[in-house]
This record gives sequence, structure tokens and C-alpha cells, in this order.
Amino acid sequence: MNTETRSGRWLVTGAAGMLGQDVLAVLEDAGIEAVGLRRADLDITDPDAVRAAVDGAAVVVNCAAWTDVDGAETAEAAATAVNGTGVRVLAEACAAAGARLLHVSTDYVLPGDASEPYREDAETGPVNAYGRSKLVGERAVAELLPQDGYVVRTAWLYGEHGPNFVATMLKLAAQRDTLDVVDDQHGQPTWSYALARRLVELGLAALDGKAPGGVYHGTASGRTTWMGLAREAYRLSGLDPERIRPTTSEAFVRPAVRPSFSVLGHDGWSAAGLEPLADWRAQLAEAITRPAFADLLRPPSER
Repeated sequence: MNTETRSGRWLVTGAAGMLGQDVLAVLEDAGIEAVGLRRADLDITDPDAVRAAVDGAAVVVNCAAWTDVDGAETAEAAATAVNGTGVRVLAEACAAAGARLLHVSTDYVLPGDASEPYREDAETGPVNAYGRSKLVGERAVAELLPQDGYVVRTAWLYGEHGPNFVATMLKLAAQRDTLDVVDDQHGQPTWSYALARRLVELGLAALDGKAPGGVYHGTASGRTTWMGLAREAYRLSGLDPERIRPTTSEAFVRPAVRPSFSVLGHDGWSAAGLEPLADWRAQLAEAITRPAFADLLRPPSER
């Protein structure tokens, strides 16, 4: 990673979350000055607090979000306050301070009914309240920061620092002989640390004038289903993949509709001089060697 361009402090919101912690770790390893603010430290819907926090920052990485997809169905206004209004407040502060804003968004802003990867300029059409709330945030960044705003959509995130699908599957391996996992939703499992590295690379390219503002797709290359991800996680962990059995979305009814197709295209990275993220299998193979995942396979008495 080229870190020659380091002018100014970086600010990371949502610093206690899975992705926020990884972004801060990458910045520290790169020797870049950064401040991480948790939800308790900064309410991104508070304009005065946000202006004070952003003042003097060169890059703001917004990892703060309402992420309870099912909960948003009955609390859409609350979700939109964070994912929409809060992002507008951040974008306004960045515009005033001359800071670049890297805003993490989601595949859920798309309708999820395609058969080919969604381009960065594909028509949006959320199928649930969470997606609608995130789209409000995307539009605020595009409106207020057409040159210095970067919307990075991601999907199917897993990592070391929070609840996620891969960790759940490994935990359940010690509790159940078999697991039924959905095999009719298609996406790109993405390691949060790999995304964090890409966000820092994008921020550096932005500071260097090499990355145009706009939408980027921060997901792993390739595609699979939730069952495929679970089986690969088991295989890499020395477990029998056949313990994972296919089932359909109808077997797991949730309050919020899930997109059936969350595969995103990655053509936009070339404009920033960057390659697409690695294949999901390669990411998972690296991630699963980390202690947080390896420890899940150890007997409780040995953890």
C-alpha cells in the first residue's frame, strides 16, 4: 500500500464496529494519523458535534450505521435518521471542511433481481426499509460532495470484531451435526479487513487526486450462496462440508425481504487505479486463519 500521501488526519466513525475496528488497524499499520469515534463519542445526526469532529480532517470514513435490517422494518424513521440524515450531516460538514468522505453503503439499495452483476450506475430500487434508509444517505453524498464523496457499497461482510455469518457457522459446528443453510441467495462474501484495506487505498488515491468521486463496489470477486460460503468455511476449517445442507429462503422467513441476487460489478475501480478485491475464497482462506475464527473451533475449556 502506497502511503506517501498522508496530509491531514483521518476520522473514522462507527469505530467500535467490525469494519471500523479494521479500518483503524489498517491506518495504524500504515502510519497514518487517525481518530476513531464510537457511537457514544459522536452522534452523527448532531450537526454541531459533527462539524467539530470533522474540522481538520482530510478524510472521513463513515462506518457508522443502523445495521439491524429486520428492526428497520418497524423503525424506518429511526434507521433513516442514522443512515440518511446522519450521512447528510457528515457530508455537509465534509463539504465545509474540504474533507473527502468515504461512506460505506450496501447492496440493499439495489432491487436484487438481476442475473448479471450490478454495475455501479445500475438503477436502484430497495426492497426493504433498511435499503431505503441507506439510499437516502447515498443520495446525500452524491448531492453535497459530487467530487469529494465516495460511496462504497459492500455486502455479506464477516470479520473478527463482531457477530457475522462465518463466526455463527463455526460456533454451531460444535453444537449441531448438520445445518440447513439457504442456497437460493447469491452474493459475494467479503472480509471486513480486506474492505478496510481497500477503503484506505481509496482514501489515499482520493487525496492524491487519482480517484474520482462516485460509487464503488467494495465486495469480493466471484460469487456463491450462503450454503456455499458455509461449506467453504467448514472445508477450510477441517470440517466436513457435507454437514451443511441446502434449503430455501422460504424456510427462514424474516421480517425484511432479502435480495436474491447481491452480486456487484467492479468496473469502477479502474478509474481509481485499483484492481477489484480478491476472490471470496482467497479472502476467506486468509481470514479464517486469524485467531478469532480459529478459536471458535477449540473446545470451550481451551479458549
